[in-house]
Amino acid sequence: MPLTTIKDGEYTATVYKMIKEGRYGDAIHILSKEHQKHSKSRAALSLLGYCYYHMQDFTNAAECYEQLTQLHPEVEDYKLYYAQSLYGACAFPEAMKTTFLLDSTTSHTKMIKLQAAIKYGEEDFSGAKSLVEQLPQEDPDYDVDLGCLLYKEGEYEEACKKFMSSMNVLGYQPDLAYNIALCYYSLKQYASALKYIAEIIERGIREHPELSIGMTTEGIDVRSVGNTLVLHETALIEAFNLKAAIEYQLKNYAAAQEALTDMPPRSEEELDPVTLHNQALMNMDIKPTEGFEKLAFLLQQNPFPPVTFGNLLLLYCKFEYFDLAADVLAENAHLTYKFLTPYLYEFLDAMITCQTAPEEAFRKFDEIAGKLTEQLRKVTKQEARHNRDDESLKKYVQDYDEVLERYIPVLMAQAKIYWNRENYSMVEKIFHKSLEFCNEHDTWKLNVAHVLFMQDNKYKEAIGFYEPIVKKHYENILNVSAIVLANLCVSYIMTSQNEEAEELMRKIEKEEEQISYEEPDKKVFHLCIVNLVIGTLYCAKGNYDFGISRVIKSLEPYNKKLGTDTWFYAKRCFLSLLENMAKHMIMLRDSVVQECIQFLEHCEMYGKDVPAIIEQPLEEDRIHIGKNTVTYESRLIKALFYEVTGWNE
Repeated sequence: MPLTTIKDGEYTATVYKMIKEGRYGDAIHILSKEHQKHSKSRAALSLLGYCYYHMQDFTNAAECYEQLTQLHPEVEDYKLYYAQSLYGACAFPEAMKTTFLLDSTTSHTKMIKLQAAIKYGEEDFSGAKSLVEQLPQEDPDYDVDLGCLLYKEGEYEEACKKFMSSMNVLGYQPDLAYNIALCYYSLKQYASALKYIAEIIERGIREHPELSIGMTTEGIDVRSVGNTLVLHETALIEAFNLKAAIEYQLKNYAAAQEALTDMPPRSEEELDPVTLHNQALMNMDIKPTEGFEKLAFLLQQNPFPPVTFGNLLLLYCKFEYFDLAADVLAENAHLTYKFLTPYLYEFLDAMITCQTAPEEAFRKFDEIAGKLTEQLRKVTKQEARHNRDDESLKKYVQDYDEVLERYIPVLMAQAKIYWNRENYSMVEKIFHKSLEFCNEHDTWKLNVAHVLFMQDNKYKEAIGFYEPIVKKHYENILNVSAIVLANLCVSYIMTSQNEEAEELMRKIEKEEEQISYEEPDKKVFHLCIVNLVIGTLYCAKGNYDFGISRVIKSLEPYNKKLGTDTWFYAKRCFLSLLENMAKHMIMLRDSVVQECIQFLEHCEMYGKDVPAIIEQPLEEDRIHIGKNTVTYESRLIKALFYEVTGWNE
């Protein structure tokens, strides 16, 4: 959209200078005042529309150009800019109607391209294709438009070729590089996608230092760069979002969050829907309340990222807000067929049923599992027939993995129904039935290990599943979940393999000491949780003297080891001890009672800012802020000790 040179008005020179410097917001401030004084000023309106368009504020840009088309119907460019602004604002029917006002003799190619883009935005891909085919094949946008349509048809390789062909003709363009990266992402060729993303980011840093790329991650407080046309043309926002998605798929969650903070800074109201969605999803573990708010907000917008609907429903189910999931499904029935696959709809339906009718839910999961196992067997047979054809084999392996990734959640949901009832032998049977397909899957192996561990008499079998998980990360043992390490240590102890348990704990201690040296303020809980679980085991077996002593020592030093999770394990042991003492089932030596009270006093001292429990994100009745602390709970438990033992404070 070119800037028409207009000489009249004293403000013009100042405004032009601001526009040249990219200070569109400041220019809009001056132009708005001028427009209020002279509502029919062609100069003010034209410049306002231009600035709004460059700020990606398409709604206001459309208003300006609409007025200009009425005041100056003879200017063809205003009609084109009006149509482009309506398209940018996703007002597709109005934009299409406006394109018919264009003089086809002077703007034919531009009109066809804009109409094709509108049809594409309306997801009328056949209509868009018929319009694109009216363009001359030598037109630089011809291959790009065909590439976009091929991508929508799922022809990612062919689409990629079209974009590369365009890049060879037009030279490097960030939006084309992003399109190529997106094709590779859809083909699950993440290394190739990241290569193109890296180039977009490197060029952005080099050519646009004013966009403050990466400064937010470094902790530098920078002002919003706004949604300017320059930012849009760099494709940086899209590139960082795609990078975040790739890291998230690869389970590199810290890198995914960093990709989002590396992007040029904008205020929350300026964020695009994809960024808002990714922020919600990738920060769900640390900011679940905000995450739910953002996803629910996006669902009311038009358009919103297609995955928003499914992700919101899945997260409601993950946090066991089944009623909310059911309400959202009922209120948005029109979105169900558009945004949910049959598999996802059936899975969500079964999950929601778990709350009221677990047996019926199990049956529904069984039906889904039956369909998926049939698909897995079919792919396995095809794979066996084409084992000499590398390309076909690669495709069948990919198909198998995709079906398996749908099967695992169904299997885990079935198992959870019986896990919640503490029917661990039934859970084991469910996992055993899936051995044929899942025996190499990490999630399956981990959960089999857990269910064997819970059955008391199967510690040796549990070791067989826990050990490979730990050995896989032995050089970076803190990458293993603390509970896995704790359960393995307990299993070693229960099978008289104390030396193996001690060796594993020494390894954990060594790595924690290294982290403590490199990052003195960082809290690391692995060894603490291992000791807490071992202490809990001894308490459960009735050896409170040794168990409680182990629990107390595990939280030293308190400023580094006292956290919500560690307090949870510790207080369970103390409450169990108090219950048995109140029933006169055990007696404690005075020295142990004294040790317990000193421990609780330390927790009281260091627990002022440590939440006692993590509340559910959408809970309406919140615990009083003064009561949800380790300090408050440790005082209560200490008071119980005085009452049960008869000690005086």
